[in-house]
Amino acid sequence: MTRNSKKTPNSKGHFGQYGGRYVPETLMPALIELEKAYKKYNRDKGFLDELNLLRKDFIGRPTPLYFARNLSRHTAGAKIYLKREDLCHTGAHKINNAIAQALLALRMGKKRIIAETGAGQHGVATATGAALAGLECEIYMGSEDIRRQSLNVFRMRLLGATVTEVTTGSKTLKDAINEALRDWTTNVQNTHYVMGTVFGPHPYPLMVRDFQSVIGREARQQILKAEKRLPDCLIACVGGGSNSIGLFHAFLRDNVKMIGVEAGGHGIKSGKHAARFAGGSLGIFQGCKSYLLQNRDGNVLGTHSVSAGLDYASVGPEHCYLKDINKIQYTYATDTEALRAFELLSRTEGIIPALESAHGIAEGVKVASTMSKNSIIIINLSGRGDKDVQEVARIKGIKL
Repeated sequence: MTRNSKKTPNSKGHFGQYGGRYVPETLMPALIELEKAYKKYNRDKGFLDELNLLRKDFIGRPTPLYFARNLSRHTAGAKIYLKREDLCHTGAHKINNAIAQALLALRMGKKRIIAETGAGQHGVATATGAALAGLECEIYMGSEDIRRQSLNVFRMRLLGATVTEVTTGSKTLKDAINEALRDWTTNVQNTHYVMGTVFGPHPYPLMVRDFQSVIGREARQQILKAEKRLPDCLIACVGGGSNSIGLFHAFLRDNVKMIGVEAGGHGIKSGKHAARFAGGSLGIFQGCKSYLLQNRDGNVLGTHSVSAGLDYASVGPEHCYLKDINKIQYTYATDTEALRAFELLSRTEGIIPALESAHGIAEGVKVASTMSKNSIIIINLSGRGDKDVQEVARIKGIKL
């Protein structure tokens, strides 16, 4: 049993007033089948033994908890530790969930898996899981994200996946999810949809959280071994919210400050951002009730972030619940702040972070500088920045 302040979600998939299952009737049997399978195999020794072996020998877990000595010295404040999810196979935390869902799909008798992706890391992780499990794989990706993440597109195709370009709407993650849901509705008998984050209809927010909570369980043990006490603060970026809830979940019963960092884009007043808690309101979107960037008529607003993985109009329902009960604080970092943190970590520690993770680094540097030198911060370094180097060079006007 993982640690939590209250058993959530309830049997209908609600975290307080958030979450639930708002989908067409054609998808209800698939979601019920998935919920039953998850409940069964999450207690099945054979499934859990296979997953744990793959975590160790394939993903490379446990990932290190690294004391960022130079970055800590730079801030002249708290000791900063980095949970090194960037060292996972495929380069990000996404593999924790994708491998588990691929194993689940096999046990459900599915022949094909599909997924959406923004930054491409979930697509690569799902394609990896499909290759390992011998499943067909199709990845939906917006054309704007394909432009930003061409390296990951090639990696997915190299792994045997079909990458389908989505040219509608904003041509980003929101639209890729819409197309994936349409596919699933049509092919539900032989296809499993590997949702990449703690969003969507029940049981996805619960299931993805549980598969990602290995991050926090490890970090908790590692910091107790390294420092003989719990950290003062946890920080992670928040797009859909899986890497952050993965870190936070194991600490929810503890007196530890937790900060989720959304994408501030060009600033809240500009309207070009993806900070749902700073500029959103309650709505129903892509299968669940959560905070959503929308206008007064309920139309979904366009979003912007320098990081493709945070460029999304809504956020996982458990995050909304945890905000309401004051367990987690939410803030945002702008594109400029994230780019500055991207370069800072690279130069101080020799670690190039994903642009998503750089949002967490930006906030961590701010917070650390206000704390004493015996304070402890853990930042979840959710992914590595190889995928973002070309885009950062383009933004800075550097020709490669």
